[in-house]
Amino acid sequence: MVEDLYIKKVLNGDTEAFRYFVTAYKNMAFSVAVSVVKDEFTAADVVQESFLKAFENLKSFEGKSKFSTWFIRIVINESFKIVQWKKVQYTNVEFELEDVSKDGLKEADQKFYVNEVLKIMSPNESLVLRLFYLNENSVKEICEMTGWDSSKVKVTMHRARKSMEEMLSKLLKKEVESLL
Repeated sequence: MVEDLYIKKVLNGDTEAFRYFVTAYKNMAFSVAVSVVKDEFTAADVVQESFLKAFENLKSFEGKSKFSTWFIRIVINESFKIVQWKKVQYTNVEFELEDVSKDGLKEADQKFYVNEVLKIMSPNESLVLRLFYLNENSVKEICEMTGWDSSKVKVTMHRARKSMEEMLSKLLKKEVESLL
C-alpha cells in the first residue's frame, strides 16, 4: 500500500514524505474538525495540531486500521478538546438530509442550507452526519474513528437525521417568510 511506503519513509528520516498525508487528508480533516468546533479558523488550528500530533506519534501507528482512520481519530480528539477548552455550548437541533431536495432547491442552495444546519447542530450529531454521508465512512469506521460503540453511532445518527430534518424545515420556513 502506498501509505505504508510513506510511513516507512517518514520513520526513516524523510520528513518531506509526510507531505503526502497532508495533501491526502487536509480536506477531510478540515471537514471533520469544522463539524465539531463550528468555526473555520478554529478548525484550521485543529487540523494543524492534528497533523503535528500524527507526525510526532507516527511511530506508534501500528497499522491495525487504515492510516486515515487513525488520523481522523486524532482530529476528532483534538476537536473535542478545543470544544471543552472553550466550553462552547451548542444547541441540539434536528434534520434529515434526504428531505432537502423535496423543496426543489438548487444543488448549491441545498449545500448552503445543509452546511448552515451542520454549523448549529451538536458536535456529535454533525460529526456523525459528515463522516457517514459526506465522507462515506461505514458505521464500523466511524466507531474506530470516534471510539464509540456501534449502538451509540447508530443512535446519534438517528437523532442527527431527525435534527437535520427539523432544523432544515425551520430554516427554510424562515427564509420563505423573510421573502414575503
